[in-house]
Amino acid sequence: MIDKIHVLDVVNRNLEGSDKFLVELKITTNNRIFVDIDGDNGVTIDDCVALSRAIEGSLDREQEDFELNVSSAGLDSPLKLPRQYKKNIGESLSVTTMEGEHFEGELLEATDESFRIQPPHGKKKAPLDPIEFSYKDVKTTTIIITF
Repeated sequence: MIDKIHVLDVVNRNLEGSDKFLVELKITTNNRIFVDIDGDNGVTIDDCVALSRAIEGSLDREQEDFELNVSSAGLDSPLKLPRQYKKNIGESLSVTTMEGEHFEGELLEATDESFRIQPPHGKKKAPLDPIEFSYKDVKTTTIIITF
């Protein structure tokens, strides 16, 4: 089986010093490697290709066959790291808590422990108070895409 620590080390070395960061690394039992990255200023296809080549170059297909997928965390992907929240301040979010409650609002601020959103005005046009969430109490958060 492919060594996750080895792949993680290659990813970290290749992203170090850039605005890119690892969102998720999964390796299945049948050696399918999934690497999702993000960047403070976005991710290009060239970023994904360069990282893919670095990972592939560090592994020996003669020793163990594998499938490699390096991609960027898309707009429709849930936010997973505080750094992703910080880069999306000002965006509209959809938040589902661990208890199943659903909230929407503009992301006002994000720290390493929590984030705050401003819900839209209530039915009587009265402004609602911002809502603060601890990351550990949130099941999923996605960006609301509007056109």
